Amino acid sequence: MAETPLHELELRKVYAQTLVELADGNPEIVVVEADLGKASGTIPTFSEAHPERFIDVGVAEANMIGIGAGLAVDGFVPFCASFTPFATRRVYDAITISVAYADANVKIVGTAPGITTGPNGGTHMCFQDLAIMRAMPNMCVFAPCDAYELAACVRWMADWDHPAYMQMIRMVQPQVFDESYLFDPQRAVHLRRGGDVTLVSTGWMTPFAIEAAEQLAAEGVAVDHLHYVSVKPLDEESLVESARRTGYVVTVENQSVIGGLGGAVCEVLSEKLPTRVTRLGVHDQFGEVATEEYLLNKHGLSVEHIKQACREG
Repeated sequence: MAETPLHELELRKVYAQTLVELADGNPEIVVVEADLGKASGTIPTFSEAHPERFIDVGVAEANMIGIGAGLAVDGFVPFCASFTPFATRRVYDAITISVAYADANVKIVGTAPGITTGPNGGTHMCFQDLAIMRAMPNMCVFAPCDAYELAACVRWMADWDHPAYMQMIRMVQPQVFDESYLFDPQRAVHLRRGGDVTLVSTGWMTPFAIEAAEQLAAEGVAVDHLHYVSVKPLDEESLVESARRTGYVVTVENQSVIGGLGGAVCEVLSEKLPTRVTRLGVHDQFGEVATEEYLLNKHGLSVEHIKQACREG
C-alpha cells in the first residue's frame, strides 16, 4: 500500500510521526504530555513506538514544564505539548523561570491555536500565545502553516539547543509546500510577488491569505505575500523591502491584533520605515463556542475580509 502523502494527514499525526522518526535516531528525544496525548497525536503513535520515552504527567501542566526542564538539564530533548492556553498562559511563570531563564533545551507545543478550537469555547481559545511567548527572552516562536513546514520545524527544533515554542494546528491543512521545503527561521517565505500591497501572514491564516491573493490578482491587484513561520526571530529585512515597494501592509493572524505578528510588524516598521498597516485579527475579545466559519467572519479573518483590507491600500 502506498504511503499517505504528508499533506493528507492531520497535522497532529505529522507531528507525532516526525517525533518517532527523530527518536528512532536520537535516544535523547522525549515526549512529555499532560493528559492530552490523544489530542496532540502522540498517543498512540509515539507512545507505542517509544513507550520508555513517553511520559504522561496527568492534568498538571506546570509539572510537565518542570519535568521537561529537568530532563533538558540531564541532556534530553523534551517536547511538551498541550492545548495552547494550557501550554502557554497557564504555565507562563514556570516556562519563564525553569525554561527561558535557565535557557533549558525544552520544546513547547501549543495545539489547536485560536479559533481552530471553536467547539471548546472561550476557555480553550487562546489569542495571546504568540504575543506572550515572543515577549519572553531566549524563546523562539513558530507558527507553521502546513504539514511539510510543521515537520521541518519540528526537526529544526530538535537540533536547536535552546527553548522554542510552536503553535500546532491539529487538523488537515491545505498544502502550501512540498518535500523540498527548507525551514529557515531567519527568512520569511515570499509566496507571491507584487507591488500594490504587502500581505503578511502566519500559521493557520496563510492558506486563506494565499486564496485572497490569487483572487485579488484576477482583479488586477498585485499582492506581495510574505509568510512568516517564525514570529521570533522576525525577518525584518524582507518586511522593510516589501513595504518600501508597496507603501501599504496588511497583516493577518489567528490571534489578537495586540502583540502578535501584527504587533511585531508595526514595531519594525515604526522604527525602520513608517508605513500604514492594517492588522487583521481578534480585537481585544475572548472566544466563544462556534464554528470556524462563524468565527472567521465575526473577527474579520475570512478571504473576503483579507481582500477588502488589501484593496484599501
